[in-house]
Formats: sequence, C-alpha cells, structure tokens
Amino acid sequence: MRLLRRAVSSYANVFSRSMSSGCGRTVMSFGDGAQGALGLPTSLTGIGGGAYEPTPVPGLPADVSNVSAGHYHSLAVTSGGALWAWGRNNEAQLGRGGVLEPRDTWNLPKRVEGLDQVNVCAAFASGVVSSAIGDDGSLWVWGKSKRGQLGLGKDVTEAMVPSRVEALAGEKIVKVSFGWGHAIAQTKDGKLFGWGYSADGRIGKLGKALESSPLDSNIDAFERNQELSTLTIEAAEKLVLEGMEKEKDMPIIWEPCLIEELSGIEVADIACGLDHSLVLCGNGVLLSCGSNVYGQLGREKQDMGMFPVDIINVRPISIGSGLGHSLAICQVPSSDATEGAMSLVSWGWNQSSQLGRAGQENAPLLVEGLEGESPVSVSGGRVHSMALTSKGEVWIWGCGKNGRLGLGSSCDETEPMLLDSLEGCEVLQAVSGFDHNLVLVAE
Repeated sequence: MRLLRRAVSSYANVFSRSMSSGCGRTVMSFGDGAQGALGLPTSLTGIGGGAYEPTPVPGLPADVSNVSAGHYHSLAVTSGGALWAWGRNNEAQLGRGGVLEPRDTWNLPKRVEGLDQVNVCAAFASGVVSSAIGDDGSLWVWGKSKRGQLGLGKDVTEAMVPSRVEALAGEKIVKVSFGWGHAIAQTKDGKLFGWGYSADGRIGKLGKALESSPLDSNIDAFERNQELSTLTIEAAEKLVLEGMEKEKDMPIIWEPCLIEELSGIEVADIACGLDHSLVLCGNGVLLSCGSNVYGQLGREKQDMGMFPVDIINVRPISIGSGLGHSLAICQVPSSDATEGAMSLVSWGWNQSSQLGRAGQENAPLLVEGLEGESPVSVSGGRVHSMALTSKGEVWIWGCGKNGRLGLGSSCDETEPMLLDSLEGCEVLQAVSGFDHNLVLVAE
C-alpha cells in the first residue's frame, strides 16, 4: 500500500511541475476507486484501489470547464459543450452503450452518447442518474431510478440514452441537485421545481398532503435506545438501507412540478442530501425540508415542509450538502463600510467529524478551523466535506477512509486541513462525491 501511495504521489508531483509549463486545465481525483469513479488506470491504483492524493485523470480533453461527482461516477463538461463520464455504470448513468459494458472499462473516461445536438454547459450526477443542461436551458437525464428521479413521466424508470425532460421545456434550467430518490431544479428566473420521491416534504408541497417516511420512524425508534451519532458508519448506513426498503411504496412525483411554498420568491441556490433539501432564497433566507434524522435541517421547527434554518448573525450566500449534513458559506456582517468576511457554518450528522467542528450538531455553528480563510464553494460527501477558498486552496475534513481526504493516509481529520499537495496549482473547482473527490486545476 505504501508503494502504491508513493506511485500516486509521484504521478501527481510530475503533473504539478508540468503545470508550470502551461498545459491547460486538468481534472484530478482522489478517494475510493472501487466503482471506477476516479477515472484512473488500474496500473496506477490496482483493481478497485484508491488514490490517497490528487492524481490527474488521463484521457480527458484539455478544455474541461466544470465537473460533477456523483455517488460512484463522475462527469466532466468541456468548453466546447461535450460531456464525458466514467465510474459505475450498472444503471446506465454513464450514457454510453447501456449496461453491458465490461466493468473493467468503467474507469475509462468516454464521451456521453446521444448529446451531439446539445451544447452542454453544466452536468450533475447522483447515485443512479446523470443530467446535463444545454446552453438553451434544456434539461437532459439518463440512468435508472424507481423513485421517479428521471422526471420523464409516470412509471418511467429508465432512460438508456440522454432524454429531454419535456415537462420543463418552457423553462431555462441553470442547476439541478439530486438526493437518493428526489430532485430539485432551479431556473434562470429563480423558480424551483421538484420531482421524485416526496416523503417528509423533501421536495416541498406539490398539491398533495405531506407523508412521513418509514426511514424517519425506523430511526426515531432506535434513537430511544442509543444515540445515532455514536453508531459506526456501517451500522448507521444499515439502518438507512432498511428504511429505504420500507419506502418503496411511498408517494412519487413523476414529473417536475412547481414548488408551492416558493411562489413569488426568487431561488438563489439549491442543495440536496440523501433525503433532505436546502433552498437559499434571493433575500438571504435559507430554507430546509425533508428528513431530520441527523439534525440536518438545522432548525427547531420540526413541521414538514420548507421552513427557515436557524442561522443567526450571518447571511448565507452559497450552500452544500452531504449524505446527512449541511453546509453554508456565510457573510459575516462588518462594522465598517466594507463587506463582511466569509465564514463556513455546518450542522447535521457528525459521526466522522464531517462538520469540521465540535459542539451541538443539529444547530448551525461556525467551522472555526476556516477562520481567516475566504471560502467560495463547499461540497459534502458521505462523511467528509471540502471547501475551496478565494486563494484557490482546498481544505478538507472528516472521514479519511480509502484516501478520500487526499492527505496521503486513511486517517480522519476533525477540523479542516489544507490539501497542500495542490500547492502550485490554481484550483478552479472542487467537488465531493460519496467517497471520492474531483478538482479542476489550471496553470
């Protein structure tokens, strides 16, 4: 294992030196490579191996403009409007040749098929579904989901090739976020649409009475005997899987619908966790909805539906979410005439220190380890988190299993740590999947 880590580190160092000579944009990955989501050759990581430091993904064009990390697969958009994919393909989420492609080719980045007439400007990935947004605001989806996550119509559970979401044909979509079985989409003019699995009000009110999820009731009963935060990752995930099985016959919204609570309110940003959603309004109010098993809603008000998160004395300007935790970049008011400093606030599940701070877990509190930094984006994985600062630096914390922190080991980190192996690289974007990460770097 040490030899493998040194090989990956050496490969990354060679790349870092080459960056100074000017070689365009490159995608780097690190973390768990068991499903091919890293896009790295097996000669480097071994079969199903991980990368313990950021490592260049070979075979991609030099003009990648943005990336997305799903649960076990990855997407990359080029400035020319093409989309590339690699990683798990059991549900046809790579958009290339169906699910018969040999597993040993999953890790090879290839262009998504069926989007030749679409000038892709952004892409977003979940566990079993991928999506692309065209420069005309059109939304395209593919993969398999029994929860209505495709949004293609009643009982449509698979799309082997990219298919346009016709229910949104009259809208200009700018962002999509996926949970386990639900999805929300933001339009250019600030409207919000939701579809998929709707239990616990995770996509707000869509004209039907809100229903509680068996997942919540299952874990609530367990919490009477033992605190969830003391569980191992494996035990907590077992409870989640058991609840998910019981949810199979719960309500599904098969096509995107306008979310009623936000009528007349402009949406500025969105983020979905496993079974909860965050919605940042243009007036600075942050709303949450869905499951609150881990305290990820960040509010005392437990009613189902969209209600304000209990953030005080700061103004949220950008949000992110992990499996069961939530993150918000906030502007701290300043006493002088200049704009206030940026800070990071976190709340929710903290079993592996993915909140990056101590203290009450179900309340939004400052991540003190990032004081003095200026975060511009934040992203959460299964049990880790990552932030990109205005200086182009990446800070990361939480569970280090399989190298998902990129710090050269499997150790957990209780507070943000600088990813110093990227020194000398200008980082343009940093995103987390469930157990892996992608960074887009330039000279």
